[in-house]
Amino acid sequence: MPSPVLQESARDPADALWDVVCPAGEPWMGEVFAGQTVRIVDLKGNQAVDTLFYNRHDRRERYSAQATIVAQRALYLTTGSVLMSCEGRPMLTIVADTCGRHDTLGGACSAESNTVRYGHDKGYLHSCRDNFLHASQHCACGQRLGLGKRDLASNINFFMNVPVEGRALRFADGVSAPGKYVEMRAEQDVVMLISNCPQLNNPCNGYDPTPIRIMAWKAAED
Repeated sequence: MPSPVLQESARDPADALWDVVCPAGEPWMGEVFAGQTVRIVDLKGNQAVDTLFYNRHDRRERYSAQATIVAQRALYLTTGSVLMSCEGRPMLTIVADTCGRHDTLGGACSAESNTVRYGHDKGYLHSCRDNFLHASQHCACGQRLGLGKRDLASNINFFMNVPVEGRALRFADGVSAPGKYVEMRAEQDVVMLISNCPQLNNPCNGYDPTPIRIMAWKAAED
């Protein structure tokens, strides 16, 4: 497995095109245009950020975990990793990363998985799948794409630590810390759909979900 490639960014938050905070456990959806750079910041540390990407002009082209793993020959993402679409085209490239390990296999929590993993009394808890569906139906860019349940593919879990042990996955303590970030350059116009994971029952959020910060900078030629 390739080692993490830690790389700090020279971009100044004061120069960002936009700068938002996504509260603990909540969804967010926004657009990033080709050439622009987007940063996700783990404000307080040990917070999983479930993320999906779609071609802004055609929802049928979306982030593919399988294509990304094959292209990188790695299960975890870091600086230099290229996020691939189901059409085999680059969607985004990680250009800076101060965490060094981002999961491609753990998926998104749901009412069903909460019930199976943690008991029937946990099935009612808020989940990333609920967040994805809510944002895709209530955000203008989601409505424009016409996103629905069938459009929820396997997601990236930024900052989340999911070791593969034999034939099983384990949700382990996070490897992030307050202020760690991942920064990506968009290779095409994309819609980014985030669930700032509300999970309370495993260590992916340190059993205490916290806010994240999302920023974007203009393309170099703009």
